[in-house]
Amino acid sequence: MTFHPDTLPDLKGKVFIVTGGNSGMGYHTVARLAEHGAHVYLCARSVDKGTAAISSIKEMHPSANIDLLQVDHMNLTSVVSAAKRFLSLETALHGLVNNAGIMATPFEIGKDGHEAQWQTNYLAHWTFTDYLLPLMLQTSKTLPPGSVRIVNMSSSGHWGAPKSGINFEDTTLKSDGPWERYGQSKLANILHTMTLHKTYGPGSKSAANGEGEIWASSVHPGIVETNLGTAVQESGSKMNHFFSLVRAMGGFMSGDKGAWTSVFGVASQDMKAEQSGAYLEIHRRWMEVSWMSCAAKDEKLAEKLQGWTADLMQREGYIQ
Repeated sequence: MTFHPDTLPDLKGKVFIVTGGNSGMGYHTVARLAEHGAHVYLCARSVDKGTAAISSIKEMHPSANIDLLQVDHMNLTSVVSAAKRFLSLETALHGLVNNAGIMATPFEIGKDGHEAQWQTNYLAHWTFTDYLLPLMLQTSKTLPPGSVRIVNMSSSGHWGAPKSGINFEDTTLKSDGPWERYGQSKLANILHTMTLHKTYGPGSKSAANGEGEIWASSVHPGIVETNLGTAVQESGSKMNHFFSLVRAMGGFMSGDKGAWTSVFGVASQDMKAEQSGAYLEIHRRWMEVSWMSCAAKDEKLAEKLQGWTADLMQREGYIQ
């Protein structure tokens, strides 16, 4: 299946949220959706950077309807507050792109007590999504299947997760390296997608009982020229040589091209019901189901992760 964002339908009247929307692929995802008439909430930690991103997009698309939603993924209280603020402002939500993330950063335990990549890439998005799900289900009830969707940004880096998949005994992976920690968080994004699809997707009890249907997909954007890759290169890590070689060979995609898979998953009229739950990537203009590790296909692991995460967030007081 070929895809180009120019083929998106008229999105006027639809509401979307994109996390990490002030730069990189998130910025271009916001721009593409707004270009086609959507009302987009751009999530950013910095008000100044978020405001600047919105101004930049409006220079390209003067009629763009974009609002800023401030959220810090390293502060789960901020995540909950952002979700509640959105719910106080809107009565519908058609698409959520969980795009924000960090990659192979130095070991860090944040103020909430969680390892930085695990919280930023997975826990924060899981919690944010959990608050928004009731509204998304409600939105879907009066619309055709596929009208409401969630996209979780993952990566081929999920292959680097520990052999056990998720180290539930120590999710900080303090004895491992930054790429193992990154891989675990990206694997969790895929497993989260599996759970969302099984619970709310086509053929689910929720859909069959008229309680709402949500299509969910996880995506691998490819090797993209963003500040994530730049930070890895500047870190002097062993991946520095790999990224330098890929860049020299012209293997990096632009931030806009890297956003195409997310845009497809959240808004394309060409997405099919059978692609809900899939792990997608784009090759040139071909949208494909990408290769996943065995752990990423493990339904029991996905169920365990869902229960573990819900229990953790409830114990810590972030969800009821």
